[in-house]
Formats: sequence, C-alpha cells, structure tokens
Amino acid sequence: MKLMMTARLGILAAALAASFSAAAEPAIVFDMGGKFDKSFNEAAYNGMEKWKKETGKQYLEFEIANESQREQALRRMAEKGASPIIAMSFSMASSVEKVAKEFPKLNFAIIDDEVKLPNVQSLVFKEHEGSFLVGAMAAMASKTGKVGFVGGMDIPLIRRFQCGYEQGAKWANPKAEVFANMTGTTGAAWNDPARGGELAKAQFAKGADVVFAAAGGTGIGVYQAAKDGGKLAIGVDSNQNHIQPGTMLTSMLKRVDVAVYNVAKGHKPGLSVFGLKEEGVGYAMDKNNEKLVTADMKKKVDAAKADILSGKIKVVDYMSASACKY
Repeated sequence: MKLMMTARLGILAAALAASFSAAAEPAIVFDMGGKFDKSFNEAAYNGMEKWKKETGKQYLEFEIANESQREQALRRMAEKGASPIIAMSFSMASSVEKVAKEFPKLNFAIIDDEVKLPNVQSLVFKEHEGSFLVGAMAAMASKTGKVGFVGGMDIPLIRRFQCGYEQGAKWANPKAEVFANMTGTTGAAWNDPARGGELAKAQFAKGADVVFAAAGGTGIGVYQAAKDGGKLAIGVDSNQNHIQPGTMLTSMLKRVDVAVYNVAKGHKPGLSVFGLKEEGVGYAMDKNNEKLVTADMKKKVDAAKADILSGKIKVVDYMSASACKY
C-alpha cells in the first residue's frame, strides 16, 4: 500500500512538473532607457507583443531603473518559473550567468553578448554591416562631404556601429570627413536627448549635414536638432523614419524584434548571429524617406549590400580587427 501511494505521489509530482513547464511564461527584462525608448528596447517590446498576439499567451516584464536591479530582476523572474527569461543588454551578462546557474532547468537568453551555458541562448548582431550601408547613404546624401555620428554609452558595441558607418561613408566618398562623439560612459547615456541634441548641433556647426545616432533614447534629441537645423539624421535599431518625416534619411535596422520573437517562440541554446545574410540588420525605406533617397542612391547601396554578402566588400568589425581603433 505504501509503495502504491509513493508511486502515485511520484506520478502526480511528475504531472505537475510537466504542467508547470508547459504553462511557463516567457519574461523579458528591459535595460536602461525603458521599453518605450523608440529604439532598442522598444524593438524588443514589439517582438514580444507579436508573440503575445500570435499565441494569445502572456509574458512577464520588468524595466530596469538602475544598474543594481539587473540581477534582482532576473532572479525574481526565475523564482516565478518564467522561461525563457530574456535579458536585454550585454550589461546583464554576469547576472545571466549567475542566475542561469542557480536555475539550470529554466531557459535564459541575452542580447548583445555571449554567455556559454547549456540553458542560455546568446544573440548578437553584425551592426557594422548595417552601419556600413547607412554610412554610404549618408555620404551620398551629404552636400558638404562631412557627416556625423553620435553614440550613446562609450562601449565597444557602439564603436562597432561607428566603425562600420565610417567605412561605408568612405566607400561612397573616399574624401568624406566623419565627426564622432559619445554621449557618456554610464547607462544614463542611453536616455539623454538634451545632450544628444547638443552633440549634433556641434557637428552641424563643423559642417556635417547628416548625423547617425546609435544612442537609444538620446537619439531623439539628435533628430530634433537635425530637423531644427534643416539637416538630415539616421535612426537606429527600430525604423525611426516616422519620428521626424522628411528629416530622417533612413534608419539602421537591428532586428532585435525578430530575435526576441524567435526566442519566445522557441529557445535554442548556443550562439545566434544576425547579420545581412540572416536579415538581422539593414536599412529602412518607407513613405517617410522615399523622397530623400534617390533611385541612384538606393541602387548603389544595394550594390554594396550584394558585395558584402558575396565577400567582395569586407567590413571591418571593431571588436575583432585592428582597424577603426580610437
């Protein structure tokens, strides 16, 4: 009798565990700047919302207000049984590694860094490839031969954007001059539109007439400054052409939405890389910028894209090469 009871309890426990696993909700932890930053975090939010709409299921979410909350937020989601838990920043790498080890039966994912654990999916992008294309467009659209770049937090990842952008600009115009500034060295650099506007105005004063912002919410100030000064701007991550129609030359698309959606749909441990080949990066065309991009410009930038894909053009990656070191 006792053996039968033990067996029944074991079966019940297994059934409950299976039921819990099947019902597990995914979770996403947004980083500094908030989920409505009109850029990186918002792209991730759109990916999760697409998954929610298609499946009819819910997901958990948390917006980091300060750096100390990262590990706490991930652990809180794990304690609730969420899986997969998606961390929206390279800054969460150490926290993901720590919490994923504590909860080996749950799945985790991290954007923009690699954590080598059996229950973690790491998703990285070839930002330099997409930035090369918008750099080429900037140089072709420029009337002065001078273009600008405003980065957010001064980290290798953003230097990768800058490096690709400079290469594209000089591919289109070998005599092009590129001005570059970073907003800051802390997480606050992702959400400082006033400072972004100041940096853009300083570059315009030096002759730049197109500026690319890879700075999260800080970019909003760059785009406003471009509009006010009658210049052109380039958005990042999401399609930001609609923010200042007629001012936005294009946006460098980093398909974080696709990456996050894919994780929520089916977690795959290991490293996932998104470049031009995987349609993980690119540039945006729509009604808001169609009058700014001529047929000849589009033809040339698409030719550059084809050459990158074929290997004829090799875009230097700041992370792995000696070139573009600042």
